[in-house]
Amino acid sequence: MWERGRPPRKPRPSPIIVPPPPPSPPPRLNLLVPRSLLAVAARAMPSRRPSPVLLLLLALALALLFLLLSPSSPSASRLSRSLASGSASAAASSSPASPAAPPAPVKIYLYDLPPKFTYGVVRSYMAARAPSGSADAAAVLPDEQLRYPGHQHSAEWWLFKDLLRRGPRDRPVARVDDPRDADLFYVPFFSSLSLVVNPIRPPAAANASGAAAAYSDDAMQEELLEWLEGQWYWQRHRGRDHVFICQDPNALYKVIDRISNAVLLVSDFGRLRSDQASLVKDVIMPYSHRINSFKGDVGVDGRPSLLFFMGNRYRKEGGKVRDSLFQILENEEDVTIKHGAQSRESRRAATRGMHSSKFCLHPAGDTPSACRLFDALVSLCVPVIVSDYIELPFEDVIDYSNIAIFVETSKAVQPGYLTSMLRRVSSERILEYQREIKKVKRFFEYEDPNGSVNEIWRQVSLKAPLIKLLANRNKRLFERGTNGTDCSCICTTNPTEITTAG
Repeated sequence: MWERGRPPRKPRPSPIIVPPPPPSPPPRLNLLVPRSLLAVAARAMPSRRPSPVLLLLLALALALLFLLLSPSSPSASRLSRSLASGSASAAASSSPASPAAPPAPVKIYLYDLPPKFTYGVVRSYMAARAPSGSADAAAVLPDEQLRYPGHQHSAEWWLFKDLLRRGPRDRPVARVDDPRDADLFYVPFFSSLSLVVNPIRPPAAANASGAAAAYSDDAMQEELLEWLEGQWYWQRHRGRDHVFICQDPNALYKVIDRISNAVLLVSDFGRLRSDQASLVKDVIMPYSHRINSFKGDVGVDGRPSLLFFMGNRYRKEGGKVRDSLFQILENEEDVTIKHGAQSRESRRAATRGMHSSKFCLHPAGDTPSACRLFDALVSLCVPVIVSDYIELPFEDVIDYSNIAIFVETSKAVQPGYLTSMLRRVSSERILEYQREIKKVKRFFEYEDPNGSVNEIWRQVSLKAPLIKLLANRNKRLFERGTNGTDCSCICTTNPTEITTAG
């Protein structure tokens, strides 16, 4: 009991037993934290014997610290994640964002074809045009000095020469020397040039080197396939991972069914059936333009002509629209529409006409597309496309509605429709078209290092995953009979069309 009005006396503290030190801490902490804390505590303590209360508090603090920083502790995990996150955020804020690494290039193997399929085609073309009785200069020229003839189908030359180059290059495809490393196989036959080698001179013509042997494109196609079908890499997937260029609508026509599994580089599908080619497996590419590019800036003041066209008036199939357009437009004011065949003078006249016109007409010909469209684009002359079934290159990166005007054929042949529509287009809108054309003009320049060639290879590289999928799928499938339908077909098969064609 205590006296009334006086505070109770504090009870005498019981003896304190200091708990033994905890088990050995993790190696990463036993030298960093405890010794540091003990050192600080030792410096802060008086030299006399420490108080038991202080020792108890110190032991509790150490135990709590070990609990927080233990590797198995959830709190430690959250703490370490928080610290790591903070460090990462600080690093990100202190260093500029690095661009995403470009995808690894698709590996492509360039077949070492017998020379007659590449440089030999160029030599045959030049020999066929050498004056009768003169020496055949092409026969003695080394390969590196040969030049591909000026031609709207010269893409086959540009792609071949591009793969021959060596050295580090930023390309969507990379050439490999070992076919075992390849994803794709490029067949560099000059198929479009081969098609036009022999019409100029009769086969019996001779020159100083002797009688010229008749050149047969049909025979060349057959020999090419005979050579290819003897290659193991062709047999492996039946040519599915092979790439052919056949830019002329009639190129490789004789063997097209035997290579329809392959990736075809074409300018349109005008002469191809739907079971031979499709946008899924093939690549649309631009023609080489035949006229000089316009070097000036956008503008309408130096373009007094409203509409320009020069080309053959009479064509087959879908090209019959040309004659109708001639009849409608040839008497229109400020419209230039002329019949003209391929020649140097025609190209010079076309250059002057396109460079001085606001709009350039592109009607369908024997096929939906032609080099005239790309002549217009490099001239900053806004294309007016009257071709209902045209396919256009690189549409995953180019919106052609920004750089061209599309007119349905049935409307274009109505008297007065085209010219009335074009005269309503303001000068500012024409300038917008021209600015957009300038942004994408490089895609139609084969000479540009970042132009047509690079973009064609990019398009080819995009086909590789599908080819790999189908190749792997075929490894597990049993041989099946052909019943006219196959859900794996990457072309749109029309049985009626096949029957008719056969």
